[in-house]
Amino acid sequence: MTGKKTTKPSPRERILEAAEELFYREGIRGVGVEAIAARAETTKMALYRHFESKDALVAEWLRLMAAQDEAVFDRLESEHPGDPRAQLLGWAQVIAGRLSEGYRGCPLINSLAELPDKNHPARQVIEAHKARHARKLAALCTLAGIPEPEAAASEILFVLEGAQVSAQCMGAAKVGERLMRIVKAIVDGKGG
Repeated sequence: MTGKKTTKPSPRERILEAAEELFYREGIRGVGVEAIAARAETTKMALYRHFESKDALVAEWLRLMAAQDEAVFDRLESEHPGDPRAQLLGWAQVIAGRLSEGYRGCPLINSLAELPDKNHPARQVIEAHKARHARKLAALCTLAGIPEPEAAASEILFVLEGAQVSAQCMGAAKVGERLMRIVKAIVDGKGG
């Protein structure tokens, strides 16, 4: 037998994978730690050994989601070095590409509705990520020579986030096309 032996992910990895799946599909409040432990094929006690609370687990899950977004910016920068316009359009294309039937929206945006307490550790993760995201878009708009780069970045962010919400009820293809058209107009200095 020459098959490779595959190793089972660690309990922590399985817990995070289960949390990602369940929180995204059912919402943070709709999922208890028992369901996460069961989906991860572990115990509640093991979950609490890795995460001091459900809130800590939610914060870590959202940190991972934010890191995935930031990795996309890094990838676009390496694919389009010195071309901020292509990076901006690339980011919009990534978002448009996510919009498909069954897409439930950005997990960070969705989680905001369930985390009204501004002091909640997961809410702070989201707000910090969104602030970094806005600064990155503004920097790219500045480098691209877009007039009023802060306002343009704000408009792009508004459209990107709105598209992710709208796609859930308006049909992903139409929203994705409209998203690209609007972002291109902003990037080209023609307004949204």
